[in-house]
Amino acid sequence: MAPLTPPPPGTPTPPRDGRLLLRMTRPAFLTVTAVACLLGLSTAAVCTGGLKVPRALATLLLALVAHAGANVLNDYFDARNGADAANDQGLFPFTGGSRLIQNGAVSVADTGRWAAFLLLALIPLGLWLAVLCGPGLLAIGAAGLFLAWAYSAPPLALMSRCLGEAAVALAWWLVVLGADYTQRGHFSVITAATAVSLALLLANILLINGFPDAEPDARVGKRTLVVRLGPIPAAGFYLGLALLAHSWLATSVWLLITPRAAMWGLVSLPLSLAAAGLLWRHAAAPQRLRPAIALTIAAASLHGLAMAAGLATMAWP
Repeated sequence: MAPLTPPPPGTPTPPRDGRLLLRMTRPAFLTVTAVACLLGLSTAAVCTGGLKVPRALATLLLALVAHAGANVLNDYFDARNGADAANDQGLFPFTGGSRLIQNGAVSVADTGRWAAFLLLALIPLGLWLAVLCGPGLLAIGAAGLFLAWAYSAPPLALMSRCLGEAAVALAWWLVVLGADYTQRGHFSVITAATAVSLALLLANILLINGFPDAEPDARVGKRTLVVRLGPIPAAGFYLGLALLAHSWLATSVWLLITPRAAMWGLVSLPLSLAAAGLLWRHAAAPQRLRPAIALTIAAASLHGLAMAAGLATMAWP
């Protein structure tokens, strides 16, 4: 893992304002991680007939801190590579980072230290949970930390190599898998299959966010999926992911892998199709994509919550 650049002499100490530290994590986007945890906990509850509440709360905290650390780390590296500074077309708060560095609220060094603190804080909590739940959780945690670093940091910088969407899908698939594992202590094929549709819809959030950022990303050498494909093909790819997510859910239920109650997740399909329609219409005018981005986030959140609610009806009749 590439070390964060040490701050030069005289650099201000990290911000002590708790509200500012929270804003640096982009808390509004942490809700999708809470949804992924709920889905994983629900699949475990269906199979085990109950929920170990202390483990569930610790799992949620661990996942939220991991996501927060990844967000701050992304701001740090996007400040260093110039992407956020070059981005004068982003649709805040959806794209372009937190803008706190660019607005002078915090320094790049402060951001790097806060990211390092959050990610290092995961280690003791993760080890404690692994002792309670089993060593497989260490593999999930190590993979998650690797993706949090590799998404933004050179030399991999997956977000700049047309692999950001794949990294996001894999990371949140692991969140669902990990939440389930902390309850049952082993891996589950049911959970692995159930998590796929949510992971694909979460990848679409990153994909559509790349449309307003495409021009500044291209200027600094970030070859995102939208930059690589162009707006119209990328809009088609978005529709393909949305359809694949919902068809995967229906197929896994038909194959008797995912419980039938998870079909509640199909309620998100109209939102995904509405977002895809708006994206197709305004792909070349990204400043008009705010409603489509909001619908994309709503679709993924509703998808996960609906599946979790459906599964909960099985666990607690």
